[in-house]
Amino acid sequence: MIIGVIKHAVMITSFVLMMMLLIEYINVQTHGEWQKSLKKSRLGQYVLAAFLGVVPGCLGAFAVVSLYSHRMVSFGALVAAMIATSGDEAFVMLSMFPAKTIWLNLILFAVAVVVAYAVDAVFKNQGSFLLNVKHGFELHEKKQCRCFSGRDILMQLKNISFERAFLITLFGFFLLGVFLGGLGPQEWDWKKITFTLGALMSLFIITTVPEHFLKEHLYAHVIKKHLLRIFLWTFGALLVVQYMEQYLDIATWLQENVTTVLVSAAAIGIIPESGPHMVFVTMYAKGLIPFAVLLASSISQDGHGTLPLLAVSTRAFIWLKLINVATALLIGTLFLLF
Repeated sequence: MIIGVIKHAVMITSFVLMMMLLIEYINVQTHGEWQKSLKKSRLGQYVLAAFLGVVPGCLGAFAVVSLYSHRMVSFGALVAAMIATSGDEAFVMLSMFPAKTIWLNLILFAVAVVVAYAVDAVFKNQGSFLLNVKHGFELHEKKQCRCFSGRDILMQLKNISFERAFLITLFGFFLLGVFLGGLGPQEWDWKKITFTLGALMSLFIITTVPEHFLKEHLYAHVIKKHLLRIFLWTFGALLVVQYMEQYLDIATWLQENVTTVLVSAAAIGIIPESGPHMVFVTMYAKGLIPFAVLLASSISQDGHGTLPLLAVSTRAFIWLKLINVATALLIGTLFLLF
């Protein structure tokens, strides 16, 4: 069980780091223009975050956490992504009841955008959530990133620095693990392809960027500040959830307390794991619970999407979960009544 948790934590941590690296790279190459345009439009942030949320799986949610950690999207946008996402269970729902799943995602998208507006209207001082994150993206105007100079690339590899060698080794082993099946899915599904392409893109960036960008942006900003923290928080949370699922029979308890199922669906969503949501998906597919309960569960839970947020800001994690649970109870009750 421990080995399985470690592998899962490595996969999540690696993908989050790849997203951070890619976002950092794009931001420097565009001189921060896309960051400025995204910040100008709150509606654009909400729509983008909600869209990434409804994309099946947790990768879209991880991307929004990366954007939030760099202050590119607001806390409301982060809430929108987590309300909209159903984690890996979205694939299961699409296979079991596709038409209802499409309606569910449309409702989640609409609720996510509306709640995002309300959250940003209430939480005016969002900077307090990211006190431990000293800055967003760093732009060094006097130093341009000439990332495609063949002569410079050869010289950098010939006189390779510790930071470049470390990052190439890190992502090289990750790519090898994914390719050989030691990490991630065994079969070549969309997840395996995504992780492979992400690792290849990361290796390309690490290999071609100049020393300044590598040391100041990638190694000092992304690796040193986030790698260990994200891995430890993710590993710890996954380990706790594994023990809970092994020793607590949640499904039986739910079936014996039908009147509290809606509240349970919202409360269990606090757990940063996709597994518990599967109970409600299965019960809905069998006709044991109404659509309102499935909707409440989908709003409250966010799969593994919030695991990296624990490493960024525990305060933001707690507030996000409270907002999602409250929204799940409100919307679920309204659908149950009407």
